[in-house]
Amino acid sequence: MTLTLQLARELIARPSTTPEDAGCLDLLAERLAPLGFANERMDSGEVCNLWSKRAPAPANTAQAAIKTIVFVGHTDVVPTGPLEQWGSPPFTPTERDGLLYGRGASDMKTSIAAFVVAVQEFLAATPEPAIAIALLLTSDEEGPATDGTCVVVERLRTRGERLDWCLVGEPTAVQQTGDMVKNGRRGTLSGRLTVRGVQGHIAYPQLARNPIHQALPALAELAAIRWDEGNAFFPPTSWQISNVHAGTGATNVIPGQVVVDFNFRFSTECTAEGLQQQVHAVLDRHGLDYELAWTLGGQPFLTPAGTLVEAVRGAIHDETGLTAELSTTGGTSDGRFVAQICPQVVEVGPPNASIHKIDEHIRLADIEPLKNIYRRTLERLNAQAAA
Repeated sequence: MTLTLQLARELIARPSTTPEDAGCLDLLAERLAPLGFANERMDSGEVCNLWSKRAPAPANTAQAAIKTIVFVGHTDVVPTGPLEQWGSPPFTPTERDGLLYGRGASDMKTSIAAFVVAVQEFLAATPEPAIAIALLLTSDEEGPATDGTCVVVERLRTRGERLDWCLVGEPTAVQQTGDMVKNGRRGTLSGRLTVRGVQGHIAYPQLARNPIHQALPALAELAAIRWDEGNAFFPPTSWQISNVHAGTGATNVIPGQVVVDFNFRFSTECTAEGLQQQVHAVLDRHGLDYELAWTLGGQPFLTPAGTLVEAVRGAIHDETGLTAELSTTGGTSDGRFVAQICPQVVEVGPPNASIHKIDEHIRLADIEPLKNIYRRTLERLNAQAAA
């Protein structure tokens, strides 16, 4: 059993359903401390956060010139779903048919184990590196994400902490570890629209005002808008309705209001403010009596070709022979928070086909290559910093 597999199994065995950490961060801090890392807990509410950093000795390089790479990950996992549908208990790491099963096996406890072992191997070979290495780990990525990485990032910003490169261990691969790297993510903007009408008997519509009927033309117009054309890195911005709520439960009552939940996934061609203005303009033009509450879940970010992208893609090619595809598809990640204080953020991890599913798993054959990709990335960045 490799060190990476052993640590991954130890993490999977801890039932850290969001926002629980179940002692994962304590275990990781114990592994990092002997490697020279200073561990700092930044817990918030029910959420556990760990900021762990190892800086080079001052004699090795001018402190102002030290560059820092941060590995970002989350110890929390989504709920298991029906236990009876699992082939083996979700928090009992189980190997069968070349796969490691368990909740978090792919998303993303194996990546965290690979972070730690990669750092351990790198430091064994390079005990006095030219770069600083940090880990930012939270138990609030799968939940609301309001007390996790965003809290740590704000504290780092307040004290002027410098971050140069960020590698997020989210499962990004499609078929094989290393075949896809996320070098950006779309922004997410949600709205809850309440359109007010007048409740009444369905047989006397002249005495009521149906908010559903009033809202539908505006919603149809919003659904038909081409918000932008996207660009070389992002697909066109998408607007989607996720929920519609109205009615009293009776079939003979015109409701007094309708509530519509919707979401934008937007590219760098748009701004959150611009999208909000467009939506309000449509609603106002249709003369609706409405309220609209907005939630900005994250701004889009993009890391174009440069030091970090080249280091990661080079590490992948050296380890696997693959030429990694750059992509910004998929949902959000905690990279959106780190991008506020770090100019280069990429995500690379194992295949994502089983994440959040019953019998989540990772191929055993993907584990060591993933660790080696992280180690090779460190080696490439360190070599450049030392040059």
